[in-house]
Amino acid sequence: QVQLVESGGGLVQPGGSLRLSCVASGYIFSINAMDWYRQAPGKQRELVATTTLAGNTNYAESVKGRFTISRDNTKNTLYLQMNSLEPEDTAVYYCKFTVVLTRWGRTSDYWGQGTQVTVSS
Repeated sequence: QVQLVESGGGLVQPGGSLRLSCVASGYIFSINAMDWYRQAPGKQRELVATTTLAGNTNYAESVKGRFTISRDNTKNTLYLQMNSLEPEDTAVYYCKFTVVLTRWGRTSDYWGQGTQVTVSS
């Protein structure tokens, strides 16, 4: 069984920064895509940023230039550096990994439990 554990959320003032982490444990052959999602109260969950095994990245328009996604494949860890935070960034942030479970390429998606990010003065 694969588990994802997130950390790094909290309360920050507008303009501040936070760094989220997500670590995977369990039997993992490799990890393809690693993604950050967020869900604000009363809104649908949305994709914030994604990174592939090759290191390609994509961002939602609302966070481009402010957020940076990165990964450490040796540690099965995903990061999200969030700068210039705005009240609109307030949400529960979730990581999602597409994990390769076998050498024949069988994959499955796993989600973290979520970490609260609150941007408020």
